[in-house]
Amino acid sequence: MFMTTGGLNRSHQIQGILTATAHTMLRSEKPDQFELFDGLFDDAKQELMKKAQEMGADGLIEVRFNTEIAQMNVAPKFLVVHGYGTAVKFPK
Repeated sequence: MFMTTGGLNRSHQIQGILTATAHTMLRSEKPDQFELFDGLFDDAKQELMKKAQEMGADGLIEVRFNTEIAQMNVAPKFLVVHGYGTAVKFPK
């Protein structure tokens, strides 16, 4: 199983587009813990790989990540990482 941010120069079949989201709440006493994004990237990557394996894909290409700091009017801030990529399978 592999994951890449680029494409492939070999024959492959597209299995589908996969998405994964990881998030965590920032505590009010430490509102600037942006280093927590590192763990969220890892969580999103693992979820993408798990979904790809479940659908029988050989890997993921064109993987991208978006980050967001979501804040509700009365709720605390949330750090959010959205990951997405294309699951592919190599013909036998």
